[in-house]
Amino acid sequence: MVTAMISLVLPKKLEERIKEESERLEIPEEELVLKALSEYLKEPLDPESKVELHLKLCEKYLKEAEELLAKGDYIQASEKAWGASAQIVKAVAAKEGKELRSHGELHKFVVELRNRLNDSEISTLWSSATSLHQNFYENWLPEDMVKDLIENVKKFVEKLRKLV
Repeated sequence: MVTAMISLVLPKKLEERIKEESERLEIPEEELVLKALSEYLKEPLDPESKVELHLKLCEKYLKEAEELLAKGDYIQASEKAWGASAQIVKAVAAKEGKELRSHGELHKFVVELRNRLNDSEISTLWSSATSLHQNFYENWLPEDMVKDLIENVKKFVEKLRKLV
């Protein structure tokens, strides 16, 4: 399968609407646009394509987290690391033919993986990601803790990547 990165230039109103809808649905803007295009073009996404999408978004967000961390933007780095964690969980779920549509479904699936693999570290590493997500909204974590938690997110991503 050949994939491409496309950069879109959008009118401000449409850009804002996409952002609002992605927040309402709790999905990344890229995922929302891809779903809309898939429906419009009547090209349903097969499970393999969904796995690929989530893996690419995971990598994109991890890279952005690192770049933001280097710039000292710990708030945005926190959110990007959370996004990477959510995307790797969605990739594993997509590999199993499941689609996770909320934070609650993400948490339940992580617990399912933890129990299935008998690996309590999965819960611990996931908790690091959720703390980073909370930090995005509250900005209460010290810089060193953000750095440590992002390292935990990297471990989490590597651990789950083996499942796809």
